[in-house]
Amino acid sequence: MSPLRRAGIIIASTRAATGVYEDRTGPVIADWLAEHSFEVIPAAVVPDGPSVGAALRALLALEPALIVTSGGTGLSPDDVTPEETLPLLDREVPGLMEAIRAAGLDKTPLAALSRGYAGIAGGTFVVNLPGSPSGVMDGLSVLDPIIGHVCDQVAGRGGSHDHAE
Repeated sequence: MSPLRRAGIIIASTRAATGVYEDRTGPVIADWLAEHSFEVIPAAVVPDGPSVGAALRALLALEPALIVTSGGTGLSPDDVTPEETLPLLDREVPGLMEAIRAAGLDKTPLAALSRGYAGIAGGTFVVNLPGSPSGVMDGLSVLDPIIGHVCDQVAGRGGSHDHAE
């Protein structure tokens, strides 16, 4: 059995952070993480903008295996989650975001507008998901069969699938 991994959640939503409406994506992500045997660090609900970067840096300092963000990946002027995430990544994993957008495109053409990133920051895998519950579920469905392998590889466990001996 693999050791219990920790995961953090950041919800980028000015309206949820100010109490205009209740965040609906954090609980979906937290339930998914618990189903995958992660110890879940309580979600940080922050306004769109630089607060996202501050929350990411604070979570990265805790060295979780995984950080999932939701929101701030669209085209609105204050949708800057990708811009706040990218400088913190040591390596990008663009194929994962391509797969997440493709999964969403089966349901809505708006999935093509999601600008999120996935990548590695130190020993943490970070993924930006859209702000809608359906977009989050699409992203989690892509992560579902691979998240254990992703975390193992980032932690230096598991094979790289290269066939050199």
